[in-house]
Amino acid sequence: MKKIPLKKYTDFILKETETLLNIDSPTGYTEAAAAWVLEEFRNLGFEANLTTKGGVLVSFGGEDRENGLLLEAHVDTLGAMVAEIKGSGRLRLTNLGGMNPNNAETENVRVVTKFDGVYEGTFQLCNASIHVNGEYNDTKRSWDTCEVVLDEDVKSREDTEKLGISVGDIVCFEPNVRITRSGYIKSRFLDDKLSVGILLGFARYIREKKITPKRAVYAHITVFEEVGHGGSGSVPAGCTEAVSVDMGCVGEGLTCTEKQVSICAKDSGGPYSYPVVKGLMEAAKNCGADYAVDIYPHYGSDVETTLEAGNDLRHGLIGAGVYASHGYERSHRDGAENTLRLLIAYAL
Repeated sequence: MKKIPLKKYTDFILKETETLLNIDSPTGYTEAAAAWVLEEFRNLGFEANLTTKGGVLVSFGGEDRENGLLLEAHVDTLGAMVAEIKGSGRLRLTNLGGMNPNNAETENVRVVTKFDGVYEGTFQLCNASIHVNGEYNDTKRSWDTCEVVLDEDVKSREDTEKLGISVGDIVCFEPNVRITRSGYIKSRFLDDKLSVGILLGFARYIREKKITPKRAVYAHITVFEEVGHGGSGSVPAGCTEAVSVDMGCVGEGLTCTEKQVSICAKDSGGPYSYPVVKGLMEAAKNCGADYAVDIYPHYGSDVETTLEAGNDLRHGLIGAGVYASHGYERSHRDGAENTLRLLIAYAL
C-alpha cells in the first residue's frame, strides 16, 4: 500500500503545537490561546468564528450538509487558582481540572492577576527543605500540603495583596516543551494541544490539496473540556456524527504506543458508537495508518458531553498516543502523522 506523503504537514503540526503549548490556557483563562487558534485557521483560508462560550468553530466546507461530521479538540488545559493567601504571603491553590499536586511539585508557575500583571513563583511542598523537614518523604502531596512560593519579597498576606494578587487569580504551570531529534515531543498539556495542532495540519492539507469534503466537515476547538462541559454546545446544523480528537492513552493493559493513533472503543462513559469505531478501523487499514484499538479505564471526552447535551449523533474518539497523561506527557511525531493520516482517510 502506497501511503500519501505527509512529512511536510507533520512538521507543520509540531511547529504549531509548540507555539500553542507556550500560550498559557488553563480552563477559565483561554482567551489568548483561542484567539491564536482562530487566527491560524483563518490564515489557512477557512471560515472560523468564536463561540459565545469562547471556543473556536471552523467550517472546512463539504457537499452533503445533511450528514455533517464534527471534529472536536480542546485548547483548555489543567491549571490552578488561588484559593487562599496565607499569613506568610504564600499561596494555597485549588486545582482546575485534573491537575495533580504530585506531578506539579517543584514546577515554575505564573500567577495571573486580574488587574496588576503576572508574577512568577514555584509550586513547592510546604517546608520544602529536605535538610530541615524530617517528614519530607512521608508527607502526602496535596493542595493543602503544597503552596506557591512567590518570586517576590513578600513575608505576609498584606505584602502579597499589595502586589494585586487575590483569591480567584489563575495559576499557570510551565509546560516545558521539548522536541527531540528522535521525534519525541515532551510537554505538559499535550492533552489536547497536540490534537489542535493536528487539526491545523488537517486544515492545511485540505487547503493545499484543494479538497472539497464529500460531507460537511467542521471543527470545534472547545475551552471547557477539562471540567466536563466543553463540547456541550455549538453543534452545527446537519451534523450526524462527532469525533473527539483527543489524546490516545498509553499505559499498562493497553496496546497503543506514542507512535500510533489510538481508536477508543470504550471509556468510563461507556462504548463509542460501534459503526464509527468500525469505520475508523477500516479507514486506518485502507490508508496504512499504524493504529491500536483500546479501552480507556479513567477517561471522558468532549463528544460525550455533546451527547449528554441532547444531540442526536453517532460518536467516536481518536488521538495520538500520549504517555504519562496529566503529568509530563510524551508523544511522537509518528503518532501525530498517523492521526492526521486517519483523519484524511475517514473525513475526506
